[in-house]
Amino acid sequence: MTIDFEQHRSHLRSVAYRMLGSLSEADDAVQEAWLRLDRADPTDVANPRGWLTTVVARVCLDMLRSRTSRREDPPQPRAEPAATSDRPAPINAEQELMLADSVGLALLVVLDKLEPAERIALVLHDVFGVPFDEIATIVSRTPEATRKLASRARQRVQGAPPPETDLATQRTVIENFIVALKQGDVQGLIAILDPDVVVRADVAAGEVRGAETVARNWISGAAMFVQFAKHIAVALVDGSVGLVVAPKGRLFRALRFTFEGGRIATAEVITDRARLDALDIAALD
Repeated sequence: MTIDFEQHRSHLRSVAYRMLGSLSEADDAVQEAWLRLDRADPTDVANPRGWLTTVVARVCLDMLRSRTSRREDPPQPRAEPAATSDRPAPINAEQELMLADSVGLALLVVLDKLEPAERIALVLHDVFGVPFDEIATIVSRTPEATRKLASRARQRVQGAPPPETDLATQRTVIENFIVALKQGDVQGLIAILDPDVVVRADVAAGEVRGAETVARNWISGAAMFVQFAKHIAVALVDGSVGLVVAPKGRLFRALRFTFEGGRIATAEVITDRARLDALDIAALD
C-alpha cells in the first residue's frame, strides 16, 4: 500500500490544496487518507487513485464544514510537524505562495466563498474530471443535484459583470494604481484619480476627498501595502475591478472601486467580516 500511496501523493495534495487553499491543511488531509489506507482491506481498494481521491475529498469536505461553522480569521503561520517517512517535508511560505500563484489567488478567494459542497463538486469535476455520479456519493446528493451544485459554483466563480462595463480599462487603472503605490509615485496616483475622488474605510469614520489628498494618504500608508503585496490580487468585486488581500487564499481585506472617465471615482476599504462575506467576488481571466 505504501507504494500505491506514494505514487499518488502529489495528486492528492493538489486536490486537497485546491479544496482547502492551505498547504498545511492539505497535508493534514493527505495524511488522514494515508492512515485510512493503512487500515483498509486491500481487497476493497481496487483503484487506489480513485479510492484515495474520494477519501481526501470527504476529509476536505468535513474540514470545510468545520471552517464554515467557525468563520475564523485568516490563519497565521504555524510550526509544521517534523517530517516522517509518511509525511513530506514541510513546505515553506515562499513555496506556498508559488503554489497559490499557480492556482490563482483571486480564484482561491472565490472558492473560499462557496459552500463546502459547491467547492468540492466544482473542484473535483472541473479541475480533476471526476464524474458527477462519483462526486454525488461524497457530498450525499443525487448526481443531478451535484451537477447543479457545480453549475451554481461555476457561475459564482466566473462572475457576471454588466455587459457595458469596460473591464479592460478598469484593470489597467488598477494595475497602474498598484505600480504607483509600490513606487511611491504621488503624481502617478493623481493621474488615475478623479479630481473629486472619495475614499471610505469601514474601520474609520469620515471620508478622504480630493485626488491630491487621497494620493498622499495612500503613499504615506504604502508600507503596509508592500507588506501585503504577495497576498494581493486583482479580482472582480461586486462587478467592478478591485483588489483582494488574501493570505493563503482567505479573504482578509478588499478594495472596492467605482470608475468615471477611466479614473477611480470612489474607493472603499472593507475589512469587516460580515461585509467581506457579503461581497460578490469573481476571478478575472
